[in-house]
Amino acid sequence: LRREAIFACCKWDPQVGDVSVLAPWPLVLARSEWQRLAGMAEGLARETVALEQALLRTPALQHELHLARPLRSALAAAADAPAACAARLMRFDFHWTTDGWRVSEVNSDVPGGFNEASGFTALMARHYPRLQPAGDPAGVLAQALAAAAQGGPVGLVHATAYVDDREVMEYLKRRLTELGSQALLLSPDHVTWRDGRALVAGEALGAMLRYFPAEWLPNLGRKTGWRSYFAGAVTPACNPATALLAQNKRLPLAWAATRLDVPGWRSLLPETRDPRAADWETDPRWVIKPALGRVGEAIGIHGVTPEKEWRLIRKAARRRPREWVAQRRFEAVAFEAPGGSIYPCIGVYTVDSRACGAYGRAGQRALVDGKALEAAVLLAQDGA
Repeated sequence: LRREAIFACCKWDPQVGDVSVLAPWPLVLARSEWQRLAGMAEGLARETVALEQALLRTPALQHELHLARPLRSALAAAADAPAACAARLMRFDFHWTTDGWRVSEVNSDVPGGFNEASGFTALMARHYPRLQPAGDPAGVLAQALAAAAQGGPVGLVHATAYVDDREVMEYLKRRLTELGSQALLLSPDHVTWRDGRALVAGEALGAMLRYFPAEWLPNLGRKTGWRSYFAGAVTPACNPATALLAQNKRLPLAWAATRLDVPGWRSLLPETRDPRAADWETDPRWVIKPALGRVGEAIGIHGVTPEKEWRLIRKAARRRPREWVAQRRFEAVAFEAPGGSIYPCIGVYTVDSRACGAYGRAGQRALVDGKALEAAVLLAQDGA
């Protein structure tokens, strides 16, 4: 199974250090529970789009997000000239807690995990004939990109130096090829812009998947035309760079000012505050997170984060509190698995606000980070 995941699913980094990160067992959900999760994720996706639009229409509301000046300028332009969208992709990370399901974040900008969520999960399902995958997010995304491209090539834009990024793009290229679409593996500096159209070697792309974080785009330099990812683009992209607004974990600090009704977010996301308004350093009921962190990086949890790392996090959050956020800590429930206790996380993908699959991870402590196991999510009939 491991070998097949490497060669058939492009899972080229199946371990961290000397430890395998491919769980040799699946996470199993009752089908009714999956339908419940999918419904919650779809509601959250609709609320997230509404929040992004409200923030775009009123740039003053973005103050709480503390974005760099070039990003604020690009977002202001997007309000009048939004970039074309090929598909709106998100992944909501759910945790089972003593209070039921809770969401830790939405990966709204450049969610990954497709070769595990689709490829590895399909391989695991062969060994459990009574169980089925929760979906095929890579297949749904590939179909959306192929449709948006209208016969033209699909550009898969990513940081080519990172193997864990490259493997995701290579897997999606294979899925697009199966549909008869041409897919190009590209670095951002391969792309030029003319009248809102993305070009590669002078030829127009039909559509684009951006797997390059929006906050990194200003680092490309003015000559690359990176602002087109935010505004004015005619070439449809997944995701438009305006997705950065919801990727920022300080988003809840701007909710009240939008006057939008977001009941899903209010019920599922723990209370969120500016670090200066919470006693996170001494009160273990608070967690500290970087506003634009990913993969569980630099999250400070009392009694969980190693002391050396905790000191560095505390120093950084004190120095630049507006780049961090404090959240109420939820009590994740541990489950027994071969090899010891795990804390599972179910990442639910949505494409255009429709749930289409799940990415399973299992932390061996109450923090799901880059060292967590990656597990197939399979569904059982209720009562099985």
